[in-house]
Amino acid sequence: MSVLDDLAARLAAARASGTPIPPLRRDHPGLGIADAYGVQDIASAARRAAGGRTIGRKIGLTSDAARRQFGVDEPDSGWLWADCRYASGDTVVRRLIAPRVEAEIALVLGRDVDDPADAARAVDHALPALEIVDSAIADWDVAIVDTVADNASGWGVVLGQPMAGVPLDALPALTMTLARNGVEESRGIGSATMGGPLSALQWLAQHAAERGVPLRAGEIIMTGALGPVLPVRGGDTFMLTMADQAPVSVTFADREDQ
Repeated sequence: MSVLDDLAARLAAARASGTPIPPLRRDHPGLGIADAYGVQDIASAARRAAGGRTIGRKIGLTSDAARRQFGVDEPDSGWLWADCRYASGDTVVRRLIAPRVEAEIALVLGRDVDDPADAARAVDHALPALEIVDSAIADWDVAIVDTVADNASGWGVVLGQPMAGVPLDALPALTMTLARNGVEESRGIGSATMGGPLSALQWLAQHAAERGVPLRAGEIIMTGALGPVLPVRGGDTFMLTMADQAPVSVTFADREDQ
């Protein structure tokens, strides 16, 4: 078994058991970003072989502050999985390690993106969404290689209804509030994602093409956090309000291990 195979297996075991592991970089200080994507690819292939199905991609590190924190000059990406897709009002009952919730604008592609420069024209519609992020690395002690290897710390999504009356070029000005148990705790704006969700999509289209996995029709693209990310406690209900769109909510089961 190669080092990358071993790291992918360790991450998968951590998520399956709910027991986090130390940062990958601790035992492998020479691990680079390309290696980390290699780990992600191995883990994704194993999940697909076991019957898993991807429904889209997520973009992380879309803010300047986040990239400075990780010492990188571009975002990262991971996969969205069908068995971790939720609708507004659902309750998450599966055990997670250290979940957090962030408000985002999701884009749904109406056609394949064969030319990354044309990515914006492939968007069919946008929708308000919540991303549930989680880390198999203990205490969220992650550097860029740790989060990339761990599917960009992605876990699941909660999708709202398609936006009505909001043209795509207006998304950067769209504002949101995110409340926990009825108390507003996060505010944000569409421009927080690299100047706007379409800019984030443009980066992802180029990145995906370079990695040999171009964006395809029907995929859901989570474009990055619009404001502060909130940690989850068992029993919490989160509600995203975005302009005059229908709100998006999710509740986490009241469990000691959540």
